[in-house]
Amino acid sequence: VQLQASGGGLVQTGGSLRLSCAASGRTFSSYTMGWSRQAPGKERELVAAINWSGGSIYYADSVKGRFTLSRDNAKNTVYLQMNSLKPEDTAVYYCAASRRVLAVPMSYEYWGQGTLVTVSS
Repeated sequence: VQLQASGGGLVQTGGSLRLSCAASGRTFSSYTMGWSRQAPGKERELVAAINWSGGSIYYADSVKGRFTLSRDNAKNTVYLQMNSLKPEDTAVYYCAASRRVLAVPMSYEYWGQGTLVTVSS
């Protein structure tokens, strides 16, 4: 599967952005999808993940209550709605896919190219 992330940009503190990750392939609906981010000088961290049906969603504590992850299997797309953004949310955001059942932690077999989110103070 190939993943194409989009939607990053520059936003002020308190603003919102919606990231999208479009996937190729007919089996998208069977994949666990996740968003990770990597800030300069820091390790990549999992932000949110969703199981194949959307019935099970994980959020990192740092984004809980501010970010919402959803998926549209008919459109082969997963969305990360980010509200109340903070400067510490600044990072390159990567979407990822796995054929494994959702678990935290877990590894992902497929990764998108990343989209940069910059939150100014």
